[in-house]
Amino acid sequence: MNTSWIDLIFVVNTKSAKSAEAIASRCTKLGIFIEDYSDMERMLPLIGRADYIDENLKAKDRNHVAIHIYVPSDENPEYVFTQMSNQLKKASIDFSFKHESFDENDWANDWKKHHTAQRAGKRLVICPSWEEYERADEDLIITIDPGSSFGTGKDETTRVCLQLIETSVSDGDRILDMGCGSGVLSIAGLLLGAGSAVGVDIDKNAVNVAIENASINGVASRFDCLCGNVLTDSKFEEELGCGYDLICANIVADVHISMKKIYFSKLNKDGKLLLSGIIDNRADDVRSAFESEGFTFVSAAEENGWLALGFKKV
Repeated sequence: MNTSWIDLIFVVNTKSAKSAEAIASRCTKLGIFIEDYSDMERMLPLIGRADYIDENLKAKDRNHVAIHIYVPSDENPEYVFTQMSNQLKKASIDFSFKHESFDENDWANDWKKHHTAQRAGKRLVICPSWEEYERADEDLIITIDPGSSFGTGKDETTRVCLQLIETSVSDGDRILDMGCGSGVLSIAGLLLGAGSAVGVDIDKNAVNVAIENASINGVASRFDCLCGNVLTDSKFEEELGCGYDLICANIVADVHISMKKIYFSKLNKDGKLLLSGIIDNRADDVRSAFESEGFTFVSAAEENGWLALGFKKV
């Protein structure tokens, strides 16, 4: 059965958002969704994603919050609208209103059309689980579904880093994946022949997702993933140990630079360092910082102004 839904959208001032959200939760037993961009610019740098704010995201309204109430079209959405409107007025909360309609089948499945297989390099292909992909003999398929963790192949920064990983991994390598997100870089390295990989992320949800993705791709026995921040927790940083053959990290330029000594200390002599998430106008800054730390620049990959840089510890 395919249900038609109405999305009732109430837009309120950010200062009134919490009160309006509480009112919405009393007006329906079904789901609500809060669309709030007010804290975006403060939060993104904390998780190492500041450089990924595109122009469309920058244009989002920071002063208002949209509260979405989803109601089946045959369950009197007019009543919910009246209840919500009256309660907001009673609480002296100014609001604007609009509504949209959609089918449940569209909601559940149409978004999948925008997530297809993505090739990264000559052999690596990132593919969502529902996609039927005809692989070539040399292809290595990484199954990653879009979700709440960064790194699904839709972004240039993941693809350029995978290009360098493909040409850098040696059999038996021990990998450290900093800011691992979905775990895609570690999984790629393990499929290419690395002996083991350790993923690290400050987001516990990302750690859980990475562990699940490693299992889906058949490399769980060689993958470990930990939650922590090496820049603020020296004990955690020590627990990661040293002696890695390859470190990969898809973060942002300033975080890379702040971690250069940590990267250096954890790599074996002649170890490889692959850094991604670098916008083109910061590439020289990153290269200079790492060459001054004792790294030798080896290679680079670029796509749409995003770079991955490869170094070697000497």
